[in-house]
Amino acid sequence: MPPEHVRAFGPGRVNLIGEHTDYNGGLALPFAISQGVLVDATAVEDLVIRAHALDLGEEFAFAVSQREREHGWRAFVIGMAAELEALGVDVGGANLSIGGDLPRGAGLSSSAALEVALCLALLALAGVDAEEPGRLELARVCARVENEWVGAQTGLLDQLASLFGEPDAALLIDFATLELEPVPLRLGGWRLVVLDSAQRHEHAGGGYNERRAECARACELLGVQTLSEARVSAAAQLPEPLAQRARHVLSENERVRAAVSALRDGDLPELGVLLNSSHASLRDDFEISTDAVEATVARLRAAGAAGARIIGGGFGGCVLGLFAPGERPPRDAIEVRPAPGARLLAS
Repeated sequence: MPPEHVRAFGPGRVNLIGEHTDYNGGLALPFAISQGVLVDATAVEDLVIRAHALDLGEEFAFAVSQREREHGWRAFVIGMAAELEALGVDVGGANLSIGGDLPRGAGLSSSAALEVALCLALLALAGVDAEEPGRLELARVCARVENEWVGAQTGLLDQLASLFGEPDAALLIDFATLELEPVPLRLGGWRLVVLDSAQRHEHAGGGYNERRAECARACELLGVQTLSEARVSAAAQLPEPLAQRARHVLSENERVRAAVSALRDGDLPELGVLLNSSHASLRDDFEISTDAVEATVARLRAAGAAGARIIGGGFGGCVLGLFAPGERPPRDAIEVRPAPGARLLAS
């Protein structure tokens, strides 16, 4: 018998390095964090889903068979129910309470955390083991919700990080093959922190979709499926700003490889150098930084960060900083460490 009540947790993620490479068939190195989204779900007899976003104080309800479009957080709930039904899951009525400690629009993947928590909760209420379709398939379901129902053309990075996260490890993802490899992230006395720029962003608006379209156009001109397949010499011949976008993707893939080597060698100072180089590329070649982000990077470096860079889709959100032992991050920075991936919690 399916349970009457479940609690599902979807963690946020920090992408250590490898930004805007996922939808370009490249490499990334994210990790799940302890902060995330919690969905309390209770089965009800009628075929209606009632959802309450605790942080917003908003509620809405819809029939499970409903396919009407919504905006904001409501689009995630309706889209998830629809995509699970399309997968063959018998989604029933439910009361959903959505909370957690992950800020929206801060570059910590609150969207994917919400998708993943909703997915696990609705599957459990339907009596479906999440491992039956497999977590890779669940990542694709969550990405379809974001792409087709929310309107943000994101890749799979956030969903994979949230679903496959492991304690004390980052996740090397090759988006050409979807091969996943845990990479030990041993910080010792070093610390990773995130500092909020206080500038919110939304993937469904702003420049994120524009950057993705630019990368697609660059692929058309180069005759490749993804930018990661392009030769550096050919990419350099593209018209601007497409050449800049390609230069970032190709150089960022190399930085991911170098970061993996640095972690395996325990060379955290080198990791700091790579974070700074990644930020410069995202600022100058991919042009996703803002004045608020640059001020936040400067704060972290002034406090002694060995490296700092914008994380997430850009145009606001959080900045990641790496601090050596003895250095003191700003008081409003939040320390982050690799944590387990999405899971059901005891009710």
